[in-house]
Amino acid sequence: MYLQEIIALILIVFFVSRLLVQKKKKIISRNEFGLWLSFWLVAALSIVFLKTLDRLAASLGFAASSIALLSYAAIFILFYLVFRLRLRLAKLDRDLTELTREMAILKKEQQK
Repeated sequence: MYLQEIIALILIVFFVSRLLVQKKKKIISRNEFGLWLSFWLVAALSIVFLKTLDRLAASLGFAASSIALLSYAAIFILFYLVFRLRLRLAKLDRDLTELTREMAILKKEQQK
């Protein structure tokens, strides 16, 4: 195992430990904990089996190495998550606008 792989695994262990602390303090929900734990476990397995993934990528006809393919997949997933986050923020904005409008109408009616 190369030094970079060991450092990456140490970082993943650190992130998982922080994740466990956040779960214990109830900062994150059970579903969010499961999502992030799965993400970090897949990342760790990808690092451990990097050579196997290289051979698999080559056998599937990809010219890029497995680390490049994993990077592409990570970027794709990040863009998808940003898109979902933007949709959620837009919904919150609409809900907040509607709530503010209703509160203003109620306040005006109470002043009469």
